[in-house]
Amino acid sequence: MSTLKVLEGDFSAWTCAACGQPLAMRPVELDYLGSRFSVELPACPACGLALIPEDLALGRMAQVEKLLEDK
Repeated sequence: MSTLKVLEGDFSAWTCAACGQPLAMRPVELDYLGSRFSVELPACPACGLALIPEDLALGRMAQVEKLLEDK
């Protein structure tokens, strides 16, 4: 499974609310309606908690959800 790169930018100024560690871009597995995707997102290297920015959640991810629901 290849990892989709959907974001650009430096998220190292962001920190994990749970661990306080700076976020780094890393592959994250997302599951939706039985489909699994590997997406590169800013995530905590210690606990794995990922940040999904609002524009991504309401934009491209919402489009993918709609496509999967229409199947």
